[in-house]
Amino acid sequence: MTSKIEQLKTYLAEIVDLAYISNLLGWDQETNMPPAGVKERGEQMATLARLIQLRMTSEELLRALEEAEAEVAGIDPDSNEARLIKVTRREVQKRLKVPSRYYEELSRASVEAYAAWKQAREQDQFDHFRPFLEWIVALRREYASYFAPYEHVYDPLLYEFEPGLKTKEVQQIFAELRPQQVALVRQITSRPQVDDSPLYQYFDPQKQWDFGVEVITKFGYDWTRGRQDKSAHPFTSSFGLNDVRITTRISEKNLTSGLFSTLHECGHALYDQGCDPALARTPLAGGSSLALHESQSRLWENLVGRSKPFWEHFYPRLQEYFPEQLGNVPLEAFYRGINKVQPSLIRVEADEATYNLHVMLRLEIEIQLMTGDLEVRHLPEVWNTHMQEYLGVTPSNNAEGVLQDVHWSHGYIGYFPTYALGNLISVQLWEAIHRDVPNLEEQIRRGEFAELLGWLREKIHRHGSKFEAPELVERVTGQAITPQPYIRYLRQKYGEIYGF
Repeated sequence: MTSKIEQLKTYLAEIVDLAYISNLLGWDQETNMPPAGVKERGEQMATLARLIQLRMTSEELLRALEEAEAEVAGIDPDSNEARLIKVTRREVQKRLKVPSRYYEELSRASVEAYAAWKQAREQDQFDHFRPFLEWIVALRREYASYFAPYEHVYDPLLYEFEPGLKTKEVQQIFAELRPQQVALVRQITSRPQVDDSPLYQYFDPQKQWDFGVEVITKFGYDWTRGRQDKSAHPFTSSFGLNDVRITTRISEKNLTSGLFSTLHECGHALYDQGCDPALARTPLAGGSSLALHESQSRLWENLVGRSKPFWEHFYPRLQEYFPEQLGNVPLEAFYRGINKVQPSLIRVEADEATYNLHVMLRLEIEIQLMTGDLEVRHLPEVWNTHMQEYLGVTPSNNAEGVLQDVHWSHGYIGYFPTYALGNLISVQLWEAIHRDVPNLEEQIRRGEFAELLGWLREKIHRHGSKFEAPELVERVTGQAITPQPYIRYLRQKYGEIYGF
């Protein structure tokens, strides 16, 4: 007789398959779909959202879950079975509070809003995007209302991306981080600035692409289980453990844009590709949270990809790709250039020392949108004011201001804090890795990444979403999520670069 846990897995496998199909339609929308397909794609995504919701809240699944819970009662709470029950119960309880109509409308709105955002960004026309964003904001406020009473209206939205953390906890972390990071940026900007002009020449896009592919192949990205394409905003999407795709965005006159996007998305993909195959087609497959996912992308992008040992290995190869542009640029000058600290307008191209300030700005705006203290029509003005307050720069247009990020068009309000949390976690993990792999820098200097990837596979990747991020971080590093390791890292690195 089939066990109750296996029966539950059978129900869940169908739901996971539907979610992957939805992911595939989303990937296609951002890479290949013709413009006229928006309305129909919105209906397709809405149908899938409704089917997933109906199955997640069906009597059959609820009965299967209860029977499986009874069957595994008393087993190791860290086992795959016990964690599957816990995570499924968490998701079911959340979905039972929300009508299926809501998920349909959010899916439909997200498809149409994305198309509107893309056009608005290209044409620098916020008013074109505004009604769609108002639709999204209204839906996200509605979603939060289903979870009242709550400690904070933002909690239900944050929970979607970061289960295990409350808004007040994130605000406390940011309150500790922000003054230290602002002080560091002021200290850096008081020093003579580094020259990064060699990075802003014409760099053949295909050669940029080829170099990026060469690097992430060495990282360990499995091309038999993934591919890379181009999109307006780089992202990673999974359709199973053996189909994990990335995209990048290449600029002809900015070498770092495409390269670090590729490294960043590869970090996400390595996480998904490293999940234990035993978790396939269950809610445990994939990353634990967006912050933990971001810790992997930022680790490979910044802690590896912007390090001196990395470029001691790869810079001669990059010079072979671009001899005219970089042949006479010394390694030290190049290294300092890619690590230049300068408050800037675009979050995805921000340096490590200022990046978190972009995220904190967005968190403040999102909370105001959810509480009703800010209306969408005032966003451009408020955005520009906040950019001046946080970073000392003001966008000259909305394309490089309030329209720069894709997330709101997808309905991803509650997502942005995970970016800064991911930065913090990445360095906590980095310190733990150095304790276990004391010659890590020498390995990177030789272009060897197998032991680093193996450590991440063992400690993080294989667990999928069995453990919430705060729990897994504490298990691996011995401490809760904290900004202090990240601040230490920034001070040491940029103290050497800027001489203080």
